[in-house]
Amino acid sequence: MSVNAAQDATELVAKLRAYHNASQTQKDKEQLKWFGLDLHAGKVRDCKSVGVFEPAISKIKSLKYATEAAITILRIDDMIKLDKEQKKGGHGDECM
Repeated sequence: MSVNAAQDATELVAKLRAYHNASQTQKDKEQLKWFGLDLHAGKVRDCKSVGVFEPAISKIKSLKYATEAAITILRIDDMIKLDKEQKKGGHGDECM
């Protein structure tokens, strides 16, 4: 995402990963788990303090619907492949 926003993706993502790692390993820095990327300013910021959340339920539903769509497409492909075979020997090629 930071590449699409014309930001230094490597630096921003590295900072964000360092913040998240610190939130998991150091008890006094537990609040850092709420940090994310502010792509307008090009920096890492506390997303909870500004009310920006990305609930897991939306990601779960997106994956579920994408999976269902892929399965539907594959089923349609199978139906096309399962077309009835032409009967052989219909023009006087019968066994005597």
